[in-house]
Amino acid sequence: MPALRDGEPAPADGLLPPSAVAGAAERQFSLYVHVPFCSVRCGYCDFNTYTALELGQDVSQEAYHRDAEQEIRFADSVLRATGAPRRALSTVFFGGGTPTRLAAADLVSVLTTARETFGITTTAEVTTEANPDSVTLEDLQTLSDGGFTRVSFGMQSAVPHVLETLDRTHDPRNVGPVVQWAKQAGLSVSVDLIYGTPGESVADWEQSLQEAISYEPEHISAYSLIVEDGTKMAAAMRRGEIPMIDPDDQAEKYERADALLGQAGYQWYEISNWSRAAQGRTAAQNRSAHNLAYWHNQDWWGIGPGAHSHVGGVRWWNRKHPVPYTNAVRDGISPAAGRESLDAGTQLFERIMLETRTVDGLPISVLQESERHEVAGLVAEGLIEGRAAIAGQVVLTLKGRLLGDAVVRRLVPQLS
Repeated sequence: MPALRDGEPAPADGLLPPSAVAGAAERQFSLYVHVPFCSVRCGYCDFNTYTALELGQDVSQEAYHRDAEQEIRFADSVLRATGAPRRALSTVFFGGGTPTRLAAADLVSVLTTARETFGITTTAEVTTEANPDSVTLEDLQTLSDGGFTRVSFGMQSAVPHVLETLDRTHDPRNVGPVVQWAKQAGLSVSVDLIYGTPGESVADWEQSLQEAISYEPEHISAYSLIVEDGTKMAAAMRRGEIPMIDPDDQAEKYERADALLGQAGYQWYEISNWSRAAQGRTAAQNRSAHNLAYWHNQDWWGIGPGAHSHVGGVRWWNRKHPVPYTNAVRDGISPAAGRESLDAGTQLFERIMLETRTVDGLPISVLQESERHEVAGLVAEGLIEGRAAIAGQVVLTLKGRLLGDAVVRRLVPQLS
């Protein structure tokens, strides 16, 4: 796993500069809860996750929810001391790792603490990620009864040999039943897929797409496989045991995903995400509200080891390993390892990078005058939509989505 950058020292009291809470009442506030436990580490994964064997007796999964709840209360005290206005949570997201390695009742306990501490809006989206093998109907009903509204299942593929290459341990035959259990429990469902795994054919990928579509989830994410240095898969590639990632293969599979999902009624709203109208809600209403908060640079507090937070242009990240994280939380001090204050240029770059990924696009008016002349060229090259540009927005075409990084480089002064 990559190391966290150093940044500036993070104060033990966690207090934020006054600039961080200026205008906070106009921004949404979200909570991310990182659960760092997995039963097995997948070969491609570089997330901050640990198996029970790696942690030994140093960190207890059974006690983890109490540490997360303590950090939630600490977050509230910091925001109050900094002078932030009270804001009810618009979204809550439990990620990992595998959050459902914790008991459903413990996840509900963390959510209850968040509700009692901050309040939650009546329309809040509350999501947990889950491995298809890690939940029962009873678990999902407990989550729904406790205030969760949505579950995101890590399906990744429907093809056994692809799952084996990814070191995924779940039985693909379990995905359909758990999706139906989630719906029975009253939860909205998202299914996550990965494409471009070495050895995955186009036919394999189409099978995975068609099976995911057949479960009729409200939301489907499709991510290209990225192999980071330091992972088991990266080492296997260096040794020549599995082939390297083929960008042309990934582009073809992305185009197939967009076509098949579109035919099934799913609408793209971010490069890797599609939603559909279902359960009396429009496709737009079934988008991931939590991820949209990230893409639109709202405020969020990240709970747990290695979790990142952002409030008003100040970003910080927690100590990575669960042991020093837990020690700090229990000592009543900030578990942050470092932080940074984003200057205007960095904030502009991040806005361009994130908003161009979405179907709502980026207002051309935010671009510097020297970069606005690039828009006409991008339209002519078929990378952004002409009608949207005339209306004042940068919106990627399908070709533009495949070359999104190149579009950003054209629109950001320091990258031109």
